Amino acid sequence: MAFLFQKFQEAVKTLAKSPLFARDPRHLQFEADVNRLFLYTSYNRLGKDADEKDADEIIDMASKASVADQQKQVQENIHLQIKNICRSMDDILIGDLKSISNSQNGSRWSGLSFATGREAASTKQSAQVVSATRPLTRQELSQSLKDHIGYTLEVKPSQIRHEEAGQGLFITGEADVGAVIAFYPGVIYSPAYYRNIPGYPRIDASNSYLITRYDGLVINAQPWGVGGESREVWDGFYQPRFRPNPSEEIEKRSDRFWRMLSKPLESNYRGNYEVIERRNPLAFGHFANHPPKGTSPNVMICPYDFPITEEMRPYIPNLAFGSEENVTMKRFGTFWFRYGGSGDGKGDVAVLKTIVLVATRALSDEELFLNYRLSNQMRRPVWYTPVDEEEDRRRWS
Repeated sequence: MAFLFQKFQEAVKTLAKSPLFARDPRHLQFEADVNRLFLYTSYNRLGKDADEKDADEIIDMASKASVADQQKQVQENIHLQIKNICRSMDDILIGDLKSISNSQNGSRWSGLSFATGREAASTKQSAQVVSATRPLTRQELSQSLKDHIGYTLEVKPSQIRHEEAGQGLFITGEADVGAVIAFYPGVIYSPAYYRNIPGYPRIDASNSYLITRYDGLVINAQPWGVGGESREVWDGFYQPRFRPNPSEEIEKRSDRFWRMLSKPLESNYRGNYEVIERRNPLAFGHFANHPPKGTSPNVMICPYDFPITEEMRPYIPNLAFGSEENVTMKRFGTFWFRYGGSGDGKGDVAVLKTIVLVATRALSDEELFLNYRLSNQMRRPVWYTPVDEEEDRRRWS
């Protein structure tokens, strides 16, 4: 397998330099990332019984298939992995409890006050059912998941030698290249709801747990924190703490969001409510640090569109902010505007647009590093060393 992986690594480098990617800088970086994810996740799907012929076929497909087709394959590869992860957690937490009827003994009714400490907003919202699960702690679930899939995650002090490194994310156990390593949890904001992000418009002044997809969706992991100790109704609500006198560096970093966002809103929380497994041992993608100088990232971002009709919904640690209406937005430069009203209403399967972290090489009992790709148009923190300056430039062009 080591020899086959070397072939995939060479293919990643070669295809990333292809003239096919020499168009719009931002879009070319998107295509290059899709191409890498296609190779990594397809390699993972081959499994340990793969031979050189299989590898050559996938590399050939990566050079010929359209970006749209590669995206679809990546989504399928990721979805299969996540189904396996969720089935494992189901076996651990529910197992033979699945045969128990959905009665008062098999489930419990939870008002929103149970999860949020506030009054329920409506009868519909307060009548959500939390299925019965085994009373395992988050640590016990984590260890059991490792026994099932071979790895789990741990948050502890980073090994990066810098005073601002703080907590880091570590894999305990082993995972192969292309494996889904972590979920990026939290509340998802479409461009239509940017002004509702807590702390707006200087949303990064007291929040380092924000991440953006290429399609403009922002995920705020701050409400998730370190998860919880039960399966519960969760609304993602929290009250951020702001720095009264942000530093000059913070002020300059925030200019990017001033350009992105427009006029702030009055307090107008429009969250949704879902039964979420807050003990999810893999819901810690927001703790992965940027690699220090001389170190390469070992995980990368992968957009994942989860079909919300799936039964494994409790294991997806995300909520969408606002109504379920598909508001069409149009981008003009750095600004997003509502465009025409509702979405196209084609009746496609509703999805929750999330992010997962995927391994870019085999991992074993080590700290996880994610390339933050900070914009070179802003003042970067002193600890930030670009992994690839050109990729950073293209990503934010």
